[in-house]
Amino acid sequence: MSTDPQSEKSLELKIFIFLTVFLAPILSALLVSALGFTIWFSQILSGPPGAG
Repeated sequence: MSTDPQSEKSLELKIFIFLTVFLAPILSALLVSALGFTIWFSQILSGPPGAG
């Protein structure tokens, strides 16, 4: 691969912006949603905390 340093730098910047602006917030929102769903569903099955 004989790409010039300027185009390589531009590609790195585009990848960095994609990761920080799009991918990280989407993944963190999905993680929080999955955790909330898991807690909600476990409370449906076993009742609220302290009901044991």
